[in-house]
Amino acid sequence: MTEDRTPAVSDNPEGLAAEEEIKGRKNGLYSEVSDELAASMKTGWADTELRGLEPVEQAPYTAARRAALSARFPGERLVVPAGHLRVRANDTDYAFRAASEYVHLSGDQSEDAVLVGEPAAEGHAFSLYLRPRSDRENGEFWLDGYGELWVGRRYSLAEAELRYGLPCKDVRTAAEELAAAPGPTRIVRGYDEELESALGEQLDAGKDEEFKVFLSGLRLVKDAWEVAELRAACTATVKGFTDVVRELDQAVATSERWIEGTFWRRARVEGNDVGYGSIAAAGPHATTLHWVRNDGDVRPGELLLLDAGVETANLYTADVTRTLPINGRFDELQRRIYDAVFDAQEAGIAAVRPGGRFRDFHDAAQRVLAERLLAWGLIDSSVYDLEKVLELGLQRRWTLHGTGHMLGLDVHDCAHARRESYVDAELVSGMVLTVEPGLYFQLDDLTVPEEYRGIGVRIEDDILVTADGNENLSAGLPRRAEEVEAWMAGLAR
Repeated sequence: MTEDRTPAVSDNPEGLAAEEEIKGRKNGLYSEVSDELAASMKTGWADTELRGLEPVEQAPYTAARRAALSARFPGERLVVPAGHLRVRANDTDYAFRAASEYVHLSGDQSEDAVLVGEPAAEGHAFSLYLRPRSDRENGEFWLDGYGELWVGRRYSLAEAELRYGLPCKDVRTAAEELAAAPGPTRIVRGYDEELESALGEQLDAGKDEEFKVFLSGLRLVKDAWEVAELRAACTATVKGFTDVVRELDQAVATSERWIEGTFWRRARVEGNDVGYGSIAAAGPHATTLHWVRNDGDVRPGELLLLDAGVETANLYTADVTRTLPINGRFDELQRRIYDAVFDAQEAGIAAVRPGGRFRDFHDAAQRVLAERLLAWGLIDSSVYDLEKVLELGLQRRWTLHGTGHMLGLDVHDCAHARRESYVDAELVSGMVLTVEPGLYFQLDDLTVPEEYRGIGVRIEDDILVTADGNENLSAGLPRRAEEVEAWMAGLAR
């Protein structure tokens, strides 16, 4: 990373000061900018304005989503911020990822941006507040640490209007403009403290929570464009898993980090990033549900639980898990446990259909796992029958988690939606969810035979509810034990 950012605004000669602080490095090697250099930097640049831009592919879909939002909250101003960069350390930031609510309604991913819907005679007049291209007159484009020559070009406001089909304004005026026009206002909280403060008494915490809940529920049923994004995410994820299997020998020679890095490379090549922290859990680490340290050994004879998903350039993520024998072959006990989880997943997937309850696939999978735990003697069948086990939830000692969740812009999509619209709802065509049963036998679990301890198995796929049943979007990865072994053998170096 380059060391020097040019001086802060206080060090600039008269005429270079921007309306807001130019964010330079305090201890930069250049303490001043000469008048001659300043004049030189203002001139001699080609016109790079992009003209005739086409709207982004999702523009008609985002318009339909905004129309649904407008119908729900007539007569109220609606404010949806994208969020800001967050500091990682000192003067370096985390990679920016715009708020899902903002992306869903706009198609844009700019930091600092805000979507505003002003109540109109019919519905709302929506506009985007964005940062314009960095200023060349005051030197922002090369003096500011976030200027164009440092971090890259932003779209101009005119370009953004063509891309998103919305009027675009300078976001640096947003707080003042919105505060100056009082009226009933709702905002998605937690992304822009300055806006929340500026709007002050116009806001009501209860109404804002209702707003967030509605926006979360608005994503429950995916439109055709979103389904295509999730297909692309799953296709890329299949490639990522394939990459990992091809390089398993390198992971054995190093650590779980090799697996994490291999999958991440595919995610960056095929999309934006991973959709969540990859779980590359080898051996007993597979019994830790969210093992993301990924710093352990990868040993032949043990299992690898890989839970990972590629996030597309438009921020839709897959979420897939496979449990793989590191040496390419399951041993007898590993296969018995794996087959139980596979059978549970089969039962769960079969329960995903329009008109079924969201809970049905969870209940179906848990029933299969409870049956196996009883059959193996891990739950005393002389004391508890299957129905009692399920009533008391005794299987949960080893199954631990729910069997799935909604999927989309967030890996746990629609998490703030109303319970009656999500976990207590009927499934409808267009919903996308995961089915991911698992069995986990902890190293220190004295209630199971020693040979079980340290084994964790999870199988997860991304399932689209269709008009007449379901479709497995991640079916490109094998699931049956013998198919997994054959696939791995075909990829082995």
